[in-house]
Amino acid sequence: MLDLICYPVSAILWFWHKVFAFVLQSPDSGIAWSLAVIFLVFTLRAVLIRPFVKQFRTQRQMQKLGPQISELRREHRGDRQKLAAQMQALQRANGVNPLLGCLPVLIQIPVFFGLYHVLRSFNRTGGGVDMPFFGSDSMTIEQNANTPNYIFSASDVQSFLDAKLFGAPLSAMITMPSEQLEAFGDVSRLAIALVAIPLMLVAAVATHFTARANRARSVGVTDSPQSALMNNLAVWVFPAGAIVGGPFLPIAILLYWLANNGWTLAQQHIVLRRLDAEETAAQAVVLKAAGPVTRTRPAPGEGRRRKR
Repeated sequence: MLDLICYPVSAILWFWHKVFAFVLQSPDSGIAWSLAVIFLVFTLRAVLIRPFVKQFRTQRQMQKLGPQISELRREHRGDRQKLAAQMQALQRANGVNPLLGCLPVLIQIPVFFGLYHVLRSFNRTGGGVDMPFFGSDSMTIEQNANTPNYIFSASDVQSFLDAKLFGAPLSAMITMPSEQLEAFGDVSRLAIALVAIPLMLVAAVATHFTARANRARSVGVTDSPQSALMNNLAVWVFPAGAIVGGPFLPIAILLYWLANNGWTLAQQHIVLRRLDAEETAAQAVVLKAAGPVTRTRPAPGEGRRRKR
């Protein structure tokens, strides 16, 4: 099952690495591999543009249904089953599918874990600790350097191990065991931290502002306590996760996190402007179809009688 995710992810990563290796004329360049990770994000998000736009349209429709939803909650306050049935009926009647709002996120989750596994598999040295999802680290440094990684050849594996971003290997993490660090050659944990920590901080800030934008556009969609709790978690707890979990993530994953949030912020701005323009144009058509507003002139003497 994991292979169904990792092979496509590794194929996209391989493609973009070949592109940037050709452009930069340096296949072992950390910049080429970093850009490959970033454009892996862009490729995925480009595929998800249509579901993302549908997600925004669904939220706009839910905002318009806000007064009716509030009335249903008031009428069926003590009957959750009845409330759920009435909510579903209201959504069906207006062509609203709340599941579309979760689709882009649900698709990205397996890609995130697939990329994590692909990156981790570039360095399978260490103590041989078995992990149910991510496999085991049991190879020697020489075996690891000469073993393919999904569609990556052994030479690609060696290229990735040699690739560094400001002196830090892309698949290295701050908490990586010393036995695994040896596979990268002469690399210090300090060099990794000097690259990882700024990425963690920027990723946390990007996650915070992305979540704030999500919360702002969801105003009026729902006023349930559960929704408010999830919004607060997204705004404050999830960004903290980038800092707390950052030391346990490869630098390439932090790049992925940052690029994904950067794309989301830009896409939100563009899509919202487009939807606002569509609604403005639709309102203009309705007003034009209604024709000019005619005003009746008061009868002679009526204005004077009112003044009295």
